[in-house]
Amino acid sequence: MEAAAPAVRPEPRKARLVYPKLAVPFILLILCFAAWGVAANLTDVIVGVFRSIFDMSNAQSALVQFAYYGAYFTLAIPAAFINRRFGYKVGVLAGLGLAAVGGLLFLPASEALVYGFFLAALFVLAAGMSILETSANPFVIAMGPEESATQRLNLAQAFNPVGANIGVLLGAVLILPELTSEAEKTILSPAELRQSQEDDLALVLGPYLGIACVLILIWLLIAFRKMETPPEAKHEEEGASRSGALGRLWHNRHYRYGVAAQFFNVGAQVCAWTFTILYAQDIVGVPAEDSGWYLQASLLLFLVARFVMTWLLGIFRPTRLLLIMASLGVGFCLVAMFSLDMVGLIAVVLISLSLSLMFPTIYGVALQGLGEDTKFGAAGLVMAILGGALMPLVQGLLMDELDAAKAFAVPGICLAFVACYALFDLRTRRGGGGELVAEGAH
Repeated sequence: MEAAAPAVRPEPRKARLVYPKLAVPFILLILCFAAWGVAANLTDVIVGVFRSIFDMSNAQSALVQFAYYGAYFTLAIPAAFINRRFGYKVGVLAGLGLAAVGGLLFLPASEALVYGFFLAALFVLAAGMSILETSANPFVIAMGPEESATQRLNLAQAFNPVGANIGVLLGAVLILPELTSEAEKTILSPAELRQSQEDDLALVLGPYLGIACVLILIWLLIAFRKMETPPEAKHEEEGASRSGALGRLWHNRHYRYGVAAQFFNVGAQVCAWTFTILYAQDIVGVPAEDSGWYLQASLLLFLVARFVMTWLLGIFRPTRLLLIMASLGVGFCLVAMFSLDMVGLIAVVLISLSLSLMFPTIYGVALQGLGEDTKFGAAGLVMAILGGALMPLVQGLLMDELDAAKAFAVPGICLAFVACYALFDLRTRRGGGGELVAEGAH
């Protein structure tokens, strides 16, 4: 008797990237990712600008980052409630609208010539960006099948460093070369010095008004575009409202330590980028008009490395790669501390190589297996951006007491903590609800 031929199994269909009719909304959300990259990294340039204009200490100038990233911490949980009550689209629109108001507030701040008014405008801008980021990440995840969620989120996040490069380019081209030099200030009368302050602050005003206009345009495009939440996403939202989420999150060590790791990761990132320009000027003696290009190089490296790391994540376990890159980042910080020349400056730039992997990797590892608690878990990881508010203050104080080179111990310690988190994950086996997670999961 002839054996029956084995049944031919059909090839599994590749999950689509986004649901039908959501391609245009997905592109609009990608614009949001780029927009907050522009705003966030323009502040890295503004720190040095305000130090020059208002004649303040490094710690005082670092209050720029405290205002910006402190707003992220403050608004993350309210954003989660907005999303739960009104949906992701309303959260995105609320974030875009508030951020646009913050950009427009730079106009009265520039008229007043008061540092605190600029910090208030930055806080409002960043508050909007916090709501936007807390809403956009889960919105992107909800726009397609679960199987392609990581690919979809990585694609959207890849445009964040694109915006970051634009933000630094705006500072390097439109602001830094046009600032009144310290040599020029010494020969100005009090009236001329005040006029130079007004002129320099007008340089800051232009890019932020431009950002506000772009945000208003994106707001209009999203507001008048129909964005239906898929049934799968609606089901997930209903599950997220169940009680006890905070308690479950707190007792999940991988999540709890992941929030701490994200705090130190963002702290290291903001420290490195905030003080790259000041390191170039104070330690290596790079002219002010050229110093911004080293920060630009850092962000270009970050952009290219993010795509490379996305490819490497298909080969290596995420936390194994995280351990390697965090350890490498610690090494770069040590070189920056003790090699007080161009080698040290190159090491500062190379810190971005290790940073490129960290935010999405920690984000993915910490949220693994959370199920119905993912929405509030995501808000906690956005709140961890508070590290970007606090750690630059610590580094600024060290710069004032020691110098710009020795102060790079701060991002070095932060990256060492990230390495410890990666090692913790590698030495434990876990999953949401007790199940084991496959080694390559992310």
